[in-house]
Amino acid sequence: MAELSTLARPYAKAVFEHARAEGKLAEWSKQLTTIAAVVEQPVMVEVLRSPSLTADQLAQTLVDVCAEQLDERGGNFVKVVAENKRLLLLPEIFSQFEQFKANQEKSVDVEVASAFELVEATQQKLSDALAVKLERTIKLKAVVDSSLLGGVLVRAGDLVIDGSVRGRLQKLAEVMNS
Repeated sequence: MAELSTLARPYAKAVFEHARAEGKLAEWSKQLTTIAAVVEQPVMVEVLRSPSLTADQLAQTLVDVCAEQLDERGGNFVKVVAENKRLLLLPEIFSQFEQFKANQEKSVDVEVASAFELVEATQQKLSDALAVKLERTIKLKAVVDSSLLGGVLVRAGDLVIDGSVRGRLQKLAEVMNS
């Protein structure tokens, strides 16, 4: 994973800087979302791994599939990535671009897993508390995880707050066993 991240970072940084300079972060985000979704498809992975196709043919295939969602600059970006034989990195490039974009916009995507559906008021209180703690705008996504006994599990980027009953019991067991 670290290798993919390292290889993708220069492309993500370059496209982010370009998009920011143009003031088109949202447009580039849409294009990269489409490209990444297409590249993740098993059929496209097979095509992109084909040794019989040249970099230009691979890039053109991907541009043709995404044609309605790409502008000329998006197509050029795909061609540059193809020339460097990095098309399979596009989902990671997209992921890192979104992280750069979120940092620029001072926002963070937060997933809250709970054993049952959280009411809107609870979600709002949690969102407000996290906004203060993280000093960012929060985009909260609440999911139900029936494997949790109770409490919540919060994931915000690389930050994980385990407030679940199972997590608390595991911590208690560790303390008692040490």
